[in-house]
Amino acid sequence: MTDLVAVGETMALLSSPRVGRLRDMRSLCLSAAGAESNVAIGIVRLGYRASWIGRVGDDEFGELILAALRAEGVDASRAVTDPTAQTALMVKERRAPNVVRVSYYRRDQAGSRLRPEDLDEDLIAGARLLHLSGITLALSASARAATRRAAQLARAAGVPVSFDFNYRSALWGRAEAAEELAAMAHLADIVFAGEEELAILAADGPLAGAQRLSGGGERTVVVKRGGKGALSVGEDGVHEAPAPSVPVVDPVGAGDAFVAGYLAALLDGLDAAGRLAFGCSTGAYAVTMLGDWEGLPTRDDLELMQQPEGTTLR
Repeated sequence: MTDLVAVGETMALLSSPRVGRLRDMRSLCLSAAGAESNVAIGIVRLGYRASWIGRVGDDEFGELILAALRAEGVDASRAVTDPTAQTALMVKERRAPNVVRVSYYRRDQAGSRLRPEDLDEDLIAGARLLHLSGITLALSASARAATRRAAQLARAAGVPVSFDFNYRSALWGRAEAAEELAAMAHLADIVFAGEEELAILAADGPLAGAQRLSGGGERTVVVKRGGKGALSVGEDGVHEAPAPSVPVVDPVGAGDAFVAGYLAALLDGLDAAGRLAFGCSTGAYAVTMLGDWEGLPTRDDLELMQQPEGTTLR
């Protein structure tokens, strides 16, 4: 049994240790990152169990990813090591104090070769939640088929499906993305999307877009609004929550932190308002630190964030 199964691509990550041009750096920090595995790590840090299904290459980057997930308590035993492809690479450059530039080297690499046969059907059927994202839909035809198959397996077993749009313009155009994201959203019970991502489907505002996608409460649609907080539309109506005011160090990964917090609150049994508030807290905590997942909070971390500025604990 596991609380959450996440299916998707995880890459090796090289990131600048300071602000400036990448070409001027004499060293880079090596880590791993992926939207779905970030959520899995976040769920584990909040006290639940998580498993990750994906493909890595038979190389040092692949070993790095598996070791990092295991070290964080994520079950990566169902991951596939592909001897015929390399692990994809992500490069993060802090181009200016307020700007992070991300580049990807992932085409035809191991993560994009995910296929339906890689899925552990029993693991998915026995989970409490399945988490997917639009990134995997965009990687390749086989990865898209695997994503759809995972959702179908979960629905057949009565397992709620969580789906994050995670639109990446470098992977596909808006027209194709709109069609595929809408189709996948209709297989989900909980849909996460940013304001700009919802505009891919129709430019009539985040609330109207969420209400339409919700299908009259058939599914819950959660709109991530960054520093403005979040709102949700579902069978229990419309709810909003503000984002805590914090210093922003690194915004990359904040959306995944929000999703992890929201889903952990769902597992906790919190109502819609409580889930939104908890997600906003985890997302806010994450932006105060460098790294895609390193800043994902534990529950103790969130309690510390409530302390007055300048607090010293002895």
